[in-house]
Amino acid sequence: MRTIQTRLALLSLAVVSALALSGCGASEVIEVAAPAAESAGGTAYPLTVDNCGREVIIESAPQRVATLDQNSTEILLSLGLEDRIVGTASWTDPVLPSLAAVNEQVPRLADNAPTYEVLLGADPDFVTASFGRHYKDEGGVVSRDRLAETGIVSYLSPTDCEGGVSINGGGARTEQLSVDALYQEIRELATIFDVQDRGEELVADLEGRTETALEGVDLGGATVAFWFADTKTPYMAGGFGSASMLASMTGMENAFADEDDDWVASGWESAVDRSPQILVLGDLQRDRFPGDRLDDKIDFLKSDPLTSTMSAVQDECFIALHGAEMNPSIRYVDGLEKIQKWVQSAGDCVR
Repeated sequence: MRTIQTRLALLSLAVVSALALSGCGASEVIEVAAPAAESAGGTAYPLTVDNCGREVIIESAPQRVATLDQNSTEILLSLGLEDRIVGTASWTDPVLPSLAAVNEQVPRLADNAPTYEVLLGADPDFVTASFGRHYKDEGGVVSRDRLAETGIVSYLSPTDCEGGVSINGGGARTEQLSVDALYQEIRELATIFDVQDRGEELVADLEGRTETALEGVDLGGATVAFWFADTKTPYMAGGFGSASMLASMTGMENAFADEDDDWVASGWESAVDRSPQILVLGDLQRDRFPGDRLDDKIDFLKSDPLTSTMSAVQDECFIALHGAEMNPSIRYVDGLEKIQKWVQSAGDCVR
């Protein structure tokens, strides 16, 4: 464990630093600033990162990282940093098959959110999260201020930030999320860990796959609803989040585009009234809410007296995506590839 003197020194440094900076928009690309010139291809420490309204100072490349979301974990695994991860949490789906082998050596702190005590027990020097809801003392895991008091640096994905405020931590989006925010996260983490070349390779791979996945895909304004979870109070994608981004990129119109929240706790009456032509169904493996799994969703839609009246249900206009593919993560491109495959095989479903 790091010494009390080290923690107090880091706390003092954080207090001296200006914490109230202008926030980053969800799709803004913010440069990572370092006070000293970087050596050839490497990160110069201490490194300062403007992270969702906070100035984060990294004294050296983190050695013991805890990730509070699957999205964050898969980015770090893709950057070849599995030996730095001391624990992960909050998984909706199995790990990407290409990352399965390296993920085997990574401890799972919890399938959902861990307690603060469990997180602290992993002795991290760096904590990263995709969703700001984790950074709360009440109702979350732990606040970023409390982590700073113990000398632990924290990072929040730019995909969950607009105007210097976390969207899932109580803020609201005013503009559509862009893949630029995800690429910003990849590049910032690659710089923090001094593996910039790996970050650029990952971004280039995602960009290339995205271009290929969008070839021949234009659904001509067909309306779509993204159902993430829960049969009783279904969570549907609002108009500015990652799922809605998939709709925009593939020529669909989100039936819940008028909703600001990333995920709206809707009623089935509202979904039926909006009459989407396509239903994107979350195939979640976590078994946390009724209807998390794809088969349960389809069984419910076909058997319920209300939902069975929807044309998308009667025509089986279903696209199945993993939860991680509808969240802001590197798996957005897997979602695009599945949509492309569905378009190629859907026939006259929405024509």
